[in-house]
Amino acid sequence: MRLMSSIVSVAADVNVQALMTQRRCELEKNKPVEHRAVDRVEELENSYRELLEHQEDLRSLMNGIFKGVFVHRYRDRVPEIRAVCMQEMGVWIRDNPVRFLNDEHLKYVGWMLHDKQAAVRLQCVLTLQKLYGQEFISRLELFTSRFRERMVCMILDKDSDVAVEAVKLLLLIQQQTEEGLSEEECAAVYPLVFSTHRGLACAAGAFLYHTLCSVLDGRSDKRSVSFLRLLAHFFIKSEYHDHAAYLVDSLWDVAGAELKDWDVMTSLLLQEGGVEDELESALIDIIMCAVRQAAEATPPPSRSTRKTVTARERRLQVQERRRITNHFIPVFPQLLAKFSADVGKVSRLLSAPLFFQLEVYGTSGRLEKCLDLLLSQVCDIMLKHREECVLEACVRVLCALCSDCYSFCGRVERAVSQMLDSTVEKFSSNLAEILQGSADEDDFYRAASSLNVLAIFSSARDMTGRNLFEFCFQLLKMGVETREINEKLMVPALKCAAFHLFWKGVTITQHTAETHRVELKRVVKSLHCFCVVCVSCLSVAQRRVRNQAFVCLCDVLLVFGSVCEGEGSPLQRFSPDESLKAEMASFIIDYVFSDADEDLNDEDEEMKMAALLQRRIQLAGYCKLIIYGVLELRAATDILKYYNKFYRDFGDIIKETLSKTKMISSVESARTVCLCLQQLFSGLEQDCRDEEMMEIRSLAKKLAVNFSINLRVVREPLLALHQDGIRFASQGLDKGDLMNLSFLEILSEFSFKLLQPERKQLAANLRRVCSSVLNCDFVRMYERSLTAGSKETPASAAQTPRRKRRRTQSLVGAVETAAVISHTRRDDMDDNDFTDEFLRKSVRQRFSPLTQSVQSHLSTLSLAHEDRSEDEEEPEIEDYDDEDSETGFTLPSTHSSASFLEDLFH
Repeated sequence: MRLMSSIVSVAADVNVQALMTQRRCELEKNKPVEHRAVDRVEELENSYRELLEHQEDLRSLMNGIFKGVFVHRYRDRVPEIRAVCMQEMGVWIRDNPVRFLNDEHLKYVGWMLHDKQAAVRLQCVLTLQKLYGQEFISRLELFTSRFRERMVCMILDKDSDVAVEAVKLLLLIQQQTEEGLSEEECAAVYPLVFSTHRGLACAAGAFLYHTLCSVLDGRSDKRSVSFLRLLAHFFIKSEYHDHAAYLVDSLWDVAGAELKDWDVMTSLLLQEGGVEDELESALIDIIMCAVRQAAEATPPPSRSTRKTVTARERRLQVQERRRITNHFIPVFPQLLAKFSADVGKVSRLLSAPLFFQLEVYGTSGRLEKCLDLLLSQVCDIMLKHREECVLEACVRVLCALCSDCYSFCGRVERAVSQMLDSTVEKFSSNLAEILQGSADEDDFYRAASSLNVLAIFSSARDMTGRNLFEFCFQLLKMGVETREINEKLMVPALKCAAFHLFWKGVTITQHTAETHRVELKRVVKSLHCFCVVCVSCLSVAQRRVRNQAFVCLCDVLLVFGSVCEGEGSPLQRFSPDESLKAEMASFIIDYVFSDADEDLNDEDEEMKMAALLQRRIQLAGYCKLIIYGVLELRAATDILKYYNKFYRDFGDIIKETLSKTKMISSVESARTVCLCLQQLFSGLEQDCRDEEMMEIRSLAKKLAVNFSINLRVVREPLLALHQDGIRFASQGLDKGDLMNLSFLEILSEFSFKLLQPERKQLAANLRRVCSSVLNCDFVRMYERSLTAGSKETPASAAQTPRRKRRRTQSLVGAVETAAVISHTRRDDMDDNDFTDEFLRKSVRQRFSPLTQSVQSHLSTLSLAHEDRSEDEEEPEIEDYDDEDSETGFTLPSTHSSASFLEDLFH
């Protein structure tokens, strides 16, 4: 291909020389006879004929190489060769467009856009980018119309690099061609600005920026305003309203000037009647995300890339942060005053001060007045609203201003203390009327508003000096005893009481030795009282109260139920009693592993997602108690039972919990798995026993897969699991009760990971324990699962036993050499899928009698394996060389348990 490129380059030079010689010859012939040089004309004609001969020779040589090499090698089985062919085709077209810039040669590049290998597709796209970026646009119209659909589809390529370059190619087509792209094709690119892959998102951002700029007014004074309006309209129509940070980050490289025009942004928000309400919300989202991006100079979390920040970038970041501070300090109180009544807008605006250089407030008297205005606005907002998002945003701002590193922290501290004092006083007065039973709805509302503020502040700073725990405990106790649950009061009361205990645990070490015991007793007493109240709240009808009580209970037990590090720690280990454990387990079963949310309509999809998130938080809190030793490992049985049924919603949490329990004690973890299956087996009902039995077997298969593939590591845990299972199955045999014997059917799902010594040990144990029922179907089935498998134990303890590879010459002929664009593979099958498909076909063809036997016996819940003699020789199969892999694969052994065989043949 490189030789062909050199020949094409030479042919292009010869073509230029031939045209020049022909032109000079014609000029010479057109001269008058008296001025015409006959010798010169003859020399030019000879030179032109010689160049034509060279052209013909080069054309013949290029045709030979193209038809004899390229036409065959562009479909070569080696991806690198195919990529080189496409790269050199681009060179030929650019160097000699007269000969190669036609549909006859362009079609090869278009065809290879469908190649299986990402490297080949990428090279095709890069080749097309160079063509569309030059003066060949008018000659690419037919190619563009023919392969436009494929180029648009490639923006969703599974390879990120190909997708990025495909978006850039579409941008070139949009810019260079007269027709451009249709609205539907452009609409397919726009959502990619929200992609988690930053390169793809930035390429889509450049495409979006070009589209928006193509409709903007040319006047520079209105350009930023028009751009922000169009961008806000796009953000609203995109319906990704929680991901403004991704949109801003995608446009940051190309539209940084517009997104950092703070004067235009704030003036657009402050103008009266200039922007509609929905557009204002979108603008505030975009502006706040732009402020964060400029101040932190980092992309959103899922797009974060590990990059070392240079000194120059750090200096630019500080300068940008100073610009933000100098601009927003005077106008920020005006923005808060205008949008203070809107919950969503003011909560987002309150994130801006966190990115200011707050020390600037103490540099001059004028800025101190701005600080007073800011404090006044924030305190007023806290008194107006009771929504958690607004209150949390206000508390974050006030806590940031109260930092000791600022000279004005004393002034802020006094303002916050005065507000808290007045809030506590209002709450205590309203609480007295509530406890006396003389409160009306206004008293309940004011008490709930005050308590919301105190609960949010308790999460951010130490409020133990105000003795809020006593007030909250009285309120909770009254609600539990009278069963007159006020949800708006109970939820913040639970939060406030829990945070009081946390702060007590932090500050208890600061007391002297004399007061240490007294404070410790108070904390323990308060802890017991709070747990009792929370347990009582777990059974109330109000969902928010119930959920908040469980979360607080999990958090308190996690903090005080773990052994603190260091000697002489004053915190005791708080162990929950059996009744508390039972109540928490019942809550998990009744409210987490339930299908109550399935009754909601499709219109309530957002409510479903919120409820699922809440249930995941509750389950994660319960699992933490198991992992950190507050609850025993056997408590995990209550969640393992639902691993299969709720795998879609909670599978990741349960799997991670099971993994952590193995790190704590692999043997106890395996016994917990066995205990879980035993409990499910004991609860089988006679009416639908077979169906439930299949569900338990399915769960056992999933749990068996979670054991390590290193069989040496799981020897002891699996042995303990099987021993417990055999012991459970043999219960009642001395009395003639055979009900538990069918548990061996479930236990056989774990046999395929046993090594030979353990198999023999368990088989001997089975014959000893079940000597009276050896002819029972379940015993024989379990015994067969122990005797089936590999005949040899691997010598190395550090490696997983590898199955013996079978070799035969017959399978080689069945697999034809794969072509470049293989017609034997499906378009939607990648290389791994092709390998798996080949494996399945080969095994079916080679072991079809065994396949039929296994399938028939699996239907009767047993395994059937023909015994092979030790001296039996197995036929050999030659390795199939995958065209895209340097290493071969190993054919799986057919000697395995039912789980592996079902996965293999079904």
